[in-house]
Amino acid sequence: MSINYSELRELLTAIAQTDITEMILKSEDFELTVRKGTTSFSPPVEVSIPVVPIQTTPVSPPPPPKIEPTPTEPIPSPVDKKWVAVTSPMVGTFYRAPGPDEPSFVETSDRIRTGQTVCIIEAMKLMNEIEAEVAGQIMEIVVDNGEPVEYGQTLMWVNPD
Repeated sequence: MSINYSELRELLTAIAQTDITEMILKSEDFELTVRKGTTSFSPPVEVSIPVVPIQTTPVSPPPPPKIEPTPTEPIPSPVDKKWVAVTSPMVGTFYRAPGPDEPSFVETSDRIRTGQTVCIIEAMKLMNEIEAEVAGQIMEIVVDNGEPVEYGQTLMWVNPD
C-alpha cells in the first residue's frame, strides 16, 4: 500500500477535531496507530513522513467597506417663488409617457388642470399615475425619462393659475 501523505495529513487533522481518542489503520504491509489524550506510554509507531515546508503569508482582514452617505436630492429652487413643485410620492422610476412609443403626458410650457396625469412612477412593477394638484403651466421638468426618483423629489415645476 502506498501512502498518500496529503490524505494522511487530512486524516490526522480530521481526527484532531473529533472526540476520537484512538484509531488503528492496518493493511498487509502498513500499520498506523493514532492515540490522543492518553497519558500511558505506548511504543512509538514509526512512520516516515517527509517534512514539506509550508509557506504562510499573514492575511489581514479586508478593510471595512466605506459607507458614503447617499446624497439626497435637494429640491431645486424655482426661478419664481410662486412656482409649485410636483413631487414624487414614492421611490421608483420616472416616466414622462404611458409607453415607450407614446407621447409625453406633458411638455414644458403646457397648460395643465388639477387632477391631470403629468407622469408615471413605476414602483415594484406597478405603474402609478401622478396627477397635478394645481392647475397652471409646466415651467420645468426636472427629471429625465427613465431616471430613478426618491420620495419627495421634485419632478417638475408648475406656475399655478
